[in-house]
Amino acid sequence: MDMIHMEPIGVVRNGVTEAVDEGWGEVTSEIVLRPDLAGIVDGMEGFSHVLVVTWLHETPAVPEVKRRPRGRNDMPVLGLLAQRARHRPNPIGITACEVVAVAPDRLTVRGLDAIDGTPVLDLKPYFPAFDRREAMVPEWVDRLMSGYFAK
Repeated sequence: MDMIHMEPIGVVRNGVTEAVDEGWGEVTSEIVLRPDLAGIVDGMEGFSHVLVVTWLHETPAVPEVKRRPRGRNDMPVLGLLAQRARHRPNPIGITACEVVAVAPDRLTVRGLDAIDGTPVLDLKPYFPAFDRREAMVPEWVDRLMSGYFAK
């Protein structure tokens, strides 16, 4: 396969220094854009939410292809791609976040589960026609996500 090259469009600034498994709903982050991209988020203020695509730069190498979500014994053993964990072959994060403020050189969001210094690869305004689907998840997902975005 061909190598893929990407450059971050910005970086997360929020003061969070350690990845945790709960409480991200209260975290407010600034996505500081590269200077050459000033103005690229103009118009984003009309949206309530944005999809933030990140490179989870401090994630360790994938130790195995199967594991229990968050290492919890009450979770089933699953392939890594059946989970939303940061431990992945390519540590790409995607989070739907609330738009708090828009400026030419930054976007302020709430609920981004990324630590300070995380590279941002892309931003996409949340379009319900594209992004909202009637979806089914296994029962363990609700147990796993309890408290993750709790405010």
